[in-house]
Amino acid sequence: MIWIKNLEKKFGSVKALDDVTMSVAEGSVTAILGPNASGKSTLIKCILGLVHPDKGDIFIDDDPIRGKWLYRSRIGYMPQIAKFPDNLTVGEVFSMLKDIRQICPHVDEELYHKYKLAAIARRPLRVLSGGTRQKVNAAIAFLFSPEILILDEPTVGLDPLSAIVFKDKVKKERDNGRTVILTSHLASEVEQLADKIVYMIDGRPYFDGSIIDLKEKTGERKLERAIVRMMEGTDESRIKALEVRNT
Repeated sequence: MIWIKNLEKKFGSVKALDDVTMSVAEGSVTAILGPNASGKSTLIKCILGLVHPDKGDIFIDDDPIRGKWLYRSRIGYMPQIAKFPDNLTVGEVFSMLKDIRQICPHVDEELYHKYKLAAIARRPLRVLSGGTRQKVNAAIAFLFSPEILILDEPTVGLDPLSAIVFKDKVKKERDNGRTVILTSHLASEVEQLADKIVYMIDGRPYFDGSIIDLKEKTGERKLERAIVRMMEGTDESRIKALEVRNT
């Protein structure tokens, strides 16, 4: 399980994270949602160790990650836009990663094969379309059978069939006990995959619960309308009704 406790981060005068406390259960998919500049990316970067919080702690299986780096070997990360060395071919990228991670006991090449990446192994990354680069990005995220998957807008750029293959893979790994953190602007995708959503506003969670809970709170039957209803108005009573209270 991932436990985030009283996390704060400022960039100059801007508070990107404001006393964030939340948990991500093992063997589940947690969707972190919110408008632009709500703190989603900063939170993910803190978990990855790419941003150091000013206050608070992050625990993985009760072990604090601050000042450590070995825990990253347990994470598979799929950024929204992957940056690859353009001079390498598809095959060279996978070979390089396998050489770096020789200690991994099991390599998961399911997406590599389902996306037929072997057929383009000799192509330089610079000539690939955005969708094909996203397939490479997805296959790399799962490659070393990570215990934790962090997927940032993962199906952006994928064609419908490839997106279905990807979502089936996420469900399969969730059912196998993997812990998944997902960001997405697609309500349909969140409804298909997420066990829980955390909706962030101004650097802190304003809703933390199941999709069913959110629909019941707002009286809406569809997730996208439930989110809109949650965001309607900024009166203090609504904020207090939906705010996640840290204890």
